[in-house]
Amino acid sequence: MNEIIEKRRPLSPHLSIYRPMLTMVMSIAHRMTGGALYVGTLLLVWYLVAAASGEGAFAAVSWFMGSILGQLILLGFTFALLHHFFGGVRHFIWDMGYGFGHPMREWLAWGTLICSATFTVVIFAAAHFLK
Repeated sequence: MNEIIEKRRPLSPHLSIYRPMLTMVMSIAHRMTGGALYVGTLLLVWYLVAAASGEGAFAAVSWFMGSILGQLILLGFTFALLHHFFGGVRHFIWDMGYGFGHPMREWLAWGTLICSATFTVVIFAAAHFLK
């Protein structure tokens, strides 16, 4: 009987065993936003190359970035940048040896999410209403 159980048992724990926790979700989001920053950096390069290429290229990129799709992409890039930044601050706090206790871990995870969302809204509001 023990042999049958041991054959079915996984060799190491995996995602189906763990209950999703906020810190785990924030860790996954930190990795995803890091990947999204690569794409956003390519968009920034496109914008800068267009600015250096001439008026026509810059007008085309500006038109795209001003469209609804472009604004959604910029919103996502801004959130990814800020979320990755605040996630890095959270990891820096951990690297200093603080914030490992249960309530502090959760506060740091919520702080990462709240700060990144709040600053994204503030930046977009400033960009659109302070023209």
